[in-house]
Amino acid sequence: MIQVTPLTGAALEAALDDVARLRIAVFRDFPYLYDGDMAYERRYLESYRTSPGAVVVGAFDGDRLVGASTGTPLADHADDFAAAFAGTGLALDQVFYCAESVLLPAYRGQGLGHRFFDAREDHARRLGFGYSAFCAVIRPADHPARPEGYRPLDGFWTARGYRTLPGAVAEFTWKDITEAKASPKRLQFWIRAL
Repeated sequence: MIQVTPLTGAALEAALDDVARLRIAVFRDFPYLYDGDMAYERRYLESYRTSPGAVVVGAFDGDRLVGASTGTPLADHADDFAAAFAGTGLALDQVFYCAESVLLPAYRGQGLGHRFFDAREDHARRLGFGYSAFCAVIRPADHPARPEGYRPLDGFWTARGYRTLPGAVAEFTWKDITEAKASPKRLQFWIRAL
């Protein structure tokens, strides 16, 4: 039985290296194709140490972290996302950012994705946020690394009440596993009222 537990404070900090390893492993696959390393991951995850509103929802098989879902107030990422939200009419301090959900393949299809969203949305409501949002990388349907039979998660997100936020597109740079150097990637925001 997989235990799903929201982690904050010291428990969150203790899990971050395992979250980093999961991000590197899971995001290598399409659609992210991320060629990650621990040094970058530790810098990226530092914002979870410093944000008092941060949460990591861990999926544990015994003591082993096999999946994780993260979230912080969007205002804690203002430098990254302010431009994407400009003109939307939404104040960053009203939006809780559900960052990544990463789960090892052997544990998929057991409802853990819903439990990840439930826990993050509950956390956001307790903190008084009116909206929950996340962003997903935009890849063309004919991308050469797209696996046969790939099914995007749009249906899952829509069933949970999320919709794309028109015009809210962020840009981040990372190195794909197929690239010699890092390049910018576009990510579409999805949002729902809490």
